[in-house]
Amino acid sequence: MNILEFIQKFPDEEACRLKFKEQRDLIGVICHKCNGKEHFWLENKQCYECKHCHSRQSLRSGTVMQSSKLPFKYWFITMHLLTSTKKSFSTEELRRQLGHKRYQPVWEMVNKLRDVMGKRDNKYQLSGQMELDDAFFSTEIPQEQKDQPLKRGRGSQSKTKVLVMAESTFVDAPQKGQISKRVNHIKMQVISDLKSNTITNIVKEQVDKSAELITDDSTSYTKLKDHVQSHEAKVVEPKMIPVLLPWVHIAISNAKRLFLDVHHNLQKEYLQYYLNEFCYKFNRRYFGENMFDRLLITAVSYTPDFKSKIYNRTLCG
Repeated sequence: MNILEFIQKFPDEEACRLKFKEQRDLIGVICHKCNGKEHFWLENKQCYECKHCHSRQSLRSGTVMQSSKLPFKYWFITMHLLTSTKKSFSTEELRRQLGHKRYQPVWEMVNKLRDVMGKRDNKYQLSGQMELDDAFFSTEIPQEQKDQPLKRGRGSQSKTKVLVMAESTFVDAPQKGQISKRVNHIKMQVISDLKSNTITNIVKEQVDKSAELITDDSTSYTKLKDHVQSHEAKVVEPKMIPVLLPWVHIAISNAKRLFLDVHHNLQKEYLQYYLNEFCYKFNRRYFGENMFDRLLITAVSYTPDFKSKIYNRTLCG
């Protein structure tokens, strides 16, 4: 939906609150104590009461807004802005658009949304024909390593390792200039190292056993053949990347360019949240005007694990 439609549908705090409650009622409320699914709505208390054990929970409890004191309208505007463009917004720009004085609560809100985006995508495994490769993203050097000499290459303190996976199938008779493969869904996950066991454990969790993998011949991928239907490891020369592994590298390139446009001094511990947003929006690139509604469902369905801390806005992006 465009900005005019959004304003018409959600003109004030009450309209946003009612829409959020409507969506939560559709999904269903589960009691935290007895797991009961039948509740009363107490209008005067603005909370749910379990019909069985009579315990209460707020409208925000068990959702992305749990423990947040920001207005519903802030959350709705942020979800609209995040889903209305292929790109993203820096937290400072969102703070300015919302007219909020403090940076940190807005930063926490956006990262909680990114957290539940990742939770939603983790519900699904990749399958079919797939590409897999690793990448290195530039991040801020950890404070405890800033006094150490800067390493070069794959072991640099300013690089964070990411495993990238993409469902892709070959296109029959591609036209001139057309990519030889068609992409479906992607996943990106920050990893601590490139050891074979690390890569294998992620593939076991994120990839269906029926998948057909294609990778380069790195020793990090030697155990993958035991956990998927087939694994083809090839020596991939630079000129063959657009043929054999096009979409993982397009995704890597697009994500890096996006982060450069809107974030500064990105810290390693928060990189996964930004990757979550990139993958969530990429995987729903054909949803069009339904993107906002899908994110609202996600926001109602999941509680974030993101923990609040105090950070200077120049460090967070």
